[in-house]
Amino acid sequence: MKNRLAGLLAILCLGGIPALAQTTTVQANIKGLKDKQLVLYYKPVGQASKADTIQVKDGAFTWRGKLEEPAKLNLMFSRRMFSFYAESGKIKLTGLADSLDKLKVTGSKIQDESKAYERSLSQFSEQENALYDNYGKVSKEEQLALEQKLEALREKKREKAKEYIATHPDSYFSAMMVMERASGYGPDYDQVSALFSLLSNKKQNSKTGKAILDQLQIVKRSNIGEELRDFAQQDTSGNTINLSAFRGKYVLVDFWASWCGPCRAENPNVLKAYNDYKDKNFTVVGISIDDKKERWIKAIIEDKMPWTQLSDLKGSKNEVSAYYGIVGIPSNFLVDPSGKILARNLRGEILQAKLKELLN
Repeated sequence: MKNRLAGLLAILCLGGIPALAQTTTVQANIKGLKDKQLVLYYKPVGQASKADTIQVKDGAFTWRGKLEEPAKLNLMFSRRMFSFYAESGKIKLTGLADSLDKLKVTGSKIQDESKAYERSLSQFSEQENALYDNYGKVSKEEQLALEQKLEALREKKREKAKEYIATHPDSYFSAMMVMERASGYGPDYDQVSALFSLLSNKKQNSKTGKAILDQLQIVKRSNIGEELRDFAQQDTSGNTINLSAFRGKYVLVDFWASWCGPCRAENPNVLKAYNDYKDKNFTVVGISIDDKKERWIKAIIEDKMPWTQLSDLKGSKNEVSAYYGIVGIPSNFLVDPSGKILARNLRGEILQAKLKELLN
């Protein structure tokens, strides 16, 4: 009996028996919320994303789910999404239907940690909001300075995150911050790797930690200096085009879609870059995340985009964007004549400044 007990303890210590998913219960009471169905989106660590339908009655609803490790829950109302961190146990959600962004969450220590961290960034957020008030309303020179100031503020936020993770290495919130950086918009492999190294061994070896490592393998594919893998997709006429056909030129590989408002707003800037530098060994290759050919072609015509446009018309499952883990558009890679990535996610006047530096 003692030997069996010792053996079981050894298995547990070595992680031979997986942790059991614990029940998370969310009880909501939102005054003024009409009877309707809501959708809750979430991704249990190590699993595919899930979407649960919730029935609201008299402003109240209850949701129960199994979470082996903490996760972010995203409640989709008719015109607004409210996100919060959840863990096992009972969580209460209260507030008013006319101020969904101010819903109060109690019972989740990780959400409390998240709110406290968010408050520590308030000075940067306020500065960002002030800059965005003038975004696109100033001269080109002022716009470039504005965009550079915004990037400087983002860098300060990244430094703040690094400091927090370093001082809270065993926090699930820290681990989830690293995961969100790894799977977010334009992650930098070296930066995310450095953040991961700050986590405790326990968190590195958790399911969340292992998911971060998996995501880092995808992030590395688009790291500065990496060679962009050759790919082939069809143009609007059905011809198969390989990226390698553009080797020898500077290429802006531009991910966009007809339904993406920010993409359509950025297209005139990309058009200007194309017209200014098309005779200086530069071109653009568009990769559309569309799934409807008619809408794709219509947008190309409307936005007057003369460069090569490619798509496999698989929507969010586009094979090129999926390979590079692109989760937000517009997004782009600037590739040098040898096929290596020089820069990523150049937009607005920052794109113009980079091309001027390289090609003038």
